[in-house]
Amino acid sequence: MPAEDKRVILFTTRVRQMILHYNEVRQENKKLQDTIRQKEQIIDELNAKLRQTEYDYNSLKMAKMIEITDGDMDKAKVRLSRLIRDVNKCITLLSEK
Repeated sequence: MPAEDKRVILFTTRVRQMILHYNEVRQENKKLQDTIRQKEQIIDELNAKLRQTEYDYNSLKMAKMIEITDGDMDKAKVRLSRLIRDVNKCITLLSEK
């Protein structure tokens, strides 16, 4: 077999090996791209959950502040009612004299 034929066969073999390696790398790249898309989707879902949790937290904080204010209002109403009763008693006592 002449040397040229050996070189052509060797060249052909190397080209086929390169094509096989290229196809393997392409498949691996596709898998990695799919993995990246999945991870991005998970990140998007987690970001949405984070935003929702922050919104819920802020709503809860606001509700808690309003609840405290309502409780203070109830206490203030009770105190005011007592003061009014005391003033009425004083007026009654003064008017009797």
